Formats: sequence, C-alpha cells, structure tokens
Amino acid sequence: MVTLTNTLSGKKETFRSLKPNIVTLYACGITPYDRAHIGHARSYVSFDLLYRWLTFLGYDVTYCRNYTDIDDKLLKKANEQLGDQMRYPEIAQTIIDQYQKEMTALNCKDPKHEPRVTEHIPLIIEFIEKLIAKGHAYESGGDVYFSVRSFPEYGKLSKQQIDELCAGARVDACEKKRDPLDFALWKKEEEGTFWDSPWGWGRPGWHIECSALASHYLGDQIDIHGGGRDLLFPHHENEVAQSEALTGKAFANYWMHNGLMRIDMEKMSKSLGNIIAIEDILKQYDPMELRFYFLQHHYRSPMEFSFHDLDGATKSYRKLCKALLDVPVGSFSQQELESMPITKKMLEFLTDDLNTTGMFGVVFESLDTIKDDAQLAAAVKQILHDVLGLRLALVAQKEHEITPEIQKLLDEREAARAEKNWARADEIRDQLKAMGYEVRDKK
Repeated sequence: MVTLTNTLSGKKETFRSLKPNIVTLYACGITPYDRAHIGHARSYVSFDLLYRWLTFLGYDVTYCRNYTDIDDKLLKKANEQLGDQMRYPEIAQTIIDQYQKEMTALNCKDPKHEPRVTEHIPLIIEFIEKLIAKGHAYESGGDVYFSVRSFPEYGKLSKQQIDELCAGARVDACEKKRDPLDFALWKKEEEGTFWDSPWGWGRPGWHIECSALASHYLGDQIDIHGGGRDLLFPHHENEVAQSEALTGKAFANYWMHNGLMRIDMEKMSKSLGNIIAIEDILKQYDPMELRFYFLQHHYRSPMEFSFHDLDGATKSYRKLCKALLDVPVGSFSQQELESMPITKKMLEFLTDDLNTTGMFGVVFESLDTIKDDAQLAAAVKQILHDVLGLRLALVAQKEHEITPEIQKLLDEREAARAEKNWARADEIRDQLKAMGYEVRDKK
C-alpha cells in the first residue's frame, strides 16, 4: 500500500490510480531563459524517483514534463543578448540542450512527452475559446482573462480564500481586468508578431499552457501533478481553476510538491540572484554525488544547501559505492525483495511517501551485514540502482588546476592571515570552496 502526501488534502493518502495499473504523471518543466539551477535539479530528481518507484511497482506510467519556451523573461534575455526579442527560440534551444545533458548526467529518465508551448499554440487557443464559451473567461482589449470569481472553489489547493486575496505583490492590477484577481490567458502583442488568434495577435499566458498540455497528453483527469513548492500559488492554483472550470472534473487526484532549496535561509531563485547552476556544480562533483545528496533528504523537506553537507554526502556515497563495487545489480521480483528483512525495510520506507531518508538509514546501519551476503548485496544494489537511480560506480575524484586566479586568491588569503585579518581569510576560503577548492591550513 503506497502512501503519498497530497497537497490538496494536506494529508498522507493511500495512492489509488484512476485506472488499474496505469498512472498519468505531469510535472511542470523549466522556462529556458537561463541555466537550470540545483533547485530545478532537486525537483526533477524527486519526480524521477517517483517515476522509477511507480514503474518498479508495476504501473504503466505516462510521464509528461513541459518546456515554457515563450515567456516575458525569455523575450527580455533575447533582447539583451541578441538584440532582438524575436530571437528567443535561439536562447530557449541553447538552454534546453544544456538542461537535457544535465538531466542525463543526473540519470533522470526521459519523460514520454516533453511538449514545448510554442508547438501547441492552436491547442491552447482552443482551450481558451472553450473557457470563454462557458463564461469563465473574457476578452478585453485584445487580452483574455480568466474570471477567478466564476470558479467558487478557487484557493482550495493553496488554502486561500478569494476574499482574502488582494491586488498587490502577487496579483497584477490592470484596468483591462474586471477583477484584480483575474489572470491572463492570452496577452496582446503587436500585429504580425507571435501568433494570430480570435482576439488578435498575441501569445499565451503562463498558467494556461500546463492545463492545455496536460489535458492533451494525459486526459482531462490525471493521477499526479507535481512541481516545486514555489509553484503552488498562483501557478498550480490557476491550473486547477482553468481545468476544472472547463471540464467540471477533478484535474489531478494527487498534488505533490517538493521542498525548496535555500541558501542562507533564502529560497534559491533566479530573481534573487542566488542560484548555483547545475552546470557549475557538476564541474566540481560527480552527478551521482549530487543526486545522492538530494535523495538523502525527504523530497518534501526544505533543503539548506551547503558545500560542507554536499562533501559529507559525497563521502557517504563513495562508501556505498566501495561496499557494492563488485556486486552485480540484482534482478529479483518485488516478492523476493520483500522476503529479505533488510530490503523489505527499504521498500517499506519508500512505500511511506518516498521516505528515502529512512531507507538510507536502513542501508548504512546494515552495511556490514550487506557486504557479507552476496545475494542481499545484489538485492540492495538493485533497489539503489533501479529505483533510486544511483549508478554506484566509483569515479576518480576531480583534481583542480591551480590557475593564476586561484593562486592570487591563495596569496591574498595568506597575507590576510599574516595580518590576523581572520574575517577576510575566512571570506576568501569560502570563495575558494564555492569554486571547488578546499583550503587546509598547516598547523
């Protein structure tokens, strides 16, 4: 009996798919205007774990993850870098190519569907037309807005009341809107740019795309919708409103949200400028070390990123690799795995809302026993390899060249220490650490 925490109910629930042995899974993908960061990596590793786990349990899983390849930030980046906002597809393609390499490095399985918004504009226009026809949306000066008050259950996912929401930081006030809470489904643009529609030239708003794409690829009702906690409001709340207003059916039976990555107690985000790009971290660490670091934490828990903790996770992961180095990956049935006490405990933790923290506790507490039993070791490796997605292959630790830039920092730090300027010395040490260099002072 698998349990998952459903954001909709706020409770841990027994998972039951809409159709026997079939699961539809949708996760919100990236907006490719800048390099993906480790917050993105954590989210997609979490849903890759879910995908692998459900597949292991015998479900036929259809996984869909989109690309928001048209967006205000993407247009701005194209204008800044290429001098023309209409060259945004070039920016998007570069970022998508990089992101796909990173997902492969992190051993995330490809979703069955990876739709791009720009390739589904007629589909999105049709979805909007149907909302207008049902009285849930309206055109105003070439824009189209969803009427929030036409959907009485608005706020049920994020646990907010319509009357308590106000125009402000999270709700744009606009003269075109009938109500400040209403949100854009279609944005007017200059004639001849982007796409033509019944309301004139324009492009889709952010929220409508996921409703349209999920419905097209997975059906009007899906089993699981996932994403980062930061998408809960307004994005996922608006998806619920659009989809359920149109169909009259529950959009997703289970809503799953992973905890956010934080640095210095702040959410990691591009807008705050405190991101660590996946590309940069993988220059210093093996992708499996980063994946293991994420999986050591429960997917719903916030994570406070630190290089110190990542180094600790790296040591633990390498210890695991050494213990199972010459062990083949097992091919046991679920029933056979449940007949061995240690692997049974591992599966029980995973069954309980993907509790990887507890599962790894079992593994490391039993490591000596596991190493002494070839069959058990193969069984443990099977779960770690197939379900957790860990390759468990030792790779050489990366050596770092001392460049002139690094040497300059080292010299500056030594000078600071000689002057007993410990604050500056510590600052440079942390800077070097972020660049992948660990400084050890001689006693």
